[in-house]
Amino acid sequence: MELDNTTYNDLSVFQHEEEFSIFHRLCFTLTSQGRDWLLKYFSNPFSDLRPILDTQQILRSIIDQLGQWPAEITNGTLMVIEKFYDSNVDSIPNANPFNAFTYKVFNVADFSLVRYSISHFSDFLKGMHQLVQLLDKDDAPLMLRTYLRRAADLMNKPVLVELRERQRGKEFSWTETLHFGRFIRDEFRHASFELIGIYGRIDAWYSMAVAVKKLGLCFPEFIDQQQPAIEARNLYHILLHTPTPYDVQLDRDNNFLFLTGANMAGKSTFIKAVGSTVFLAHLGMGVPARSMRLTLFDGLLSNINVVDNIVKGESYFFNEVQRIKNTITKINDGRKWLVLIDELFKGTNVQDAMKCSSVVIKGLIKIKSSLFILSTHLYEIGEELKQYPNISFRFFETSVREDQLEFSYQLREGISNDRLGYLILKREKVVDLLEKL
Repeated sequence: MELDNTTYNDLSVFQHEEEFSIFHRLCFTLTSQGRDWLLKYFSNPFSDLRPILDTQQILRSIIDQLGQWPAEITNGTLMVIEKFYDSNVDSIPNANPFNAFTYKVFNVADFSLVRYSISHFSDFLKGMHQLVQLLDKDDAPLMLRTYLRRAADLMNKPVLVELRERQRGKEFSWTETLHFGRFIRDEFRHASFELIGIYGRIDAWYSMAVAVKKLGLCFPEFIDQQQPAIEARNLYHILLHTPTPYDVQLDRDNNFLFLTGANMAGKSTFIKAVGSTVFLAHLGMGVPARSMRLTLFDGLLSNINVVDNIVKGESYFFNEVQRIKNTITKINDGRKWLVLIDELFKGTNVQDAMKCSSVVIKGLIKIKSSLFILSTHLYEIGEELKQYPNISFRFFETSVREDQLEFSYQLREGISNDRLGYLILKREKVVDLLEKL
């Protein structure tokens, strides 16, 4: 599925502040290699159904085995292995008592590094062997079995089997240090890095599986049809710890959701919740909802956090126009897109924004191959849009009690006409401060 950098940023998939990042929220990898692979998965959502379903099945397989997951492989273990190959260790001679004695005496630092490193190689081999035993089942997805059987083949050497089966914590003799160290250094380098790469993939899948289990996510069902559709029950935003769930239904007959409501009522959160959930579904991940059915989408585009560009001399409004222009150009290709627009044309006056918004909406609704969610404060244009049968109207209700705003964060059918800006200004004592000037 295609996403551009703007959409990634709008949905907060990657953020420096971990509490605002979907990636960090779902990252439970055990190693930096696993984290790197998880980053690759998040950066390349699938465009085909087969790998999505395979990934779902892989995660289900791992979830069933989480209680038996091997603890031998840690981030420190892989760091030691990589450092071993990066170090300038003197050539390791054949293993015999005389060579072992001379290497120990005349290459003290190298000997210590080799002995220390092979103990970590032993742990790595133990952990990988356990993963193969745990996950290589006849009914496992082909993608997973392919990697596991390649790993088993790489480790199928007598010296590696001997190293793997060695008792953990037992000190290596001088001769054993040369025996294992020489093989690993001279004959196992390329296979070792390939094995680490395989583990990194599995660790990334492990992270996704832990997230599904720990956060109570559900695997969505994909509908095989040409018309785009999303149907979700109790969908919520993955970053919220106490969310209010929504029911969402969009299809060809109702492919445009016109969303209104006051500031802070929940419009932006709703839009981002739908977008991020569809994104996660295309990773093969579980999603934050009680249940979800959707079609495969070719792309996801957002227009949420548009900014001006001082260096280029481009105004906020100009960049809004450019973003809409690029969106129209992209989605006018007959493919299935999910388009998210939050507060269209904030960079111009109200009358101008109403006219521009009306023109854009009336154009976008002609595109039946995509789904649209658009939020706006310009509820006045809703009346003229009611003539179009494929637009549905929803709003977030807000109530006022003793000058205090109360948000239910519940979606209602219809169009909101709340105007609460002055009330918020008053509630935050800004009016009082101004009157005292």
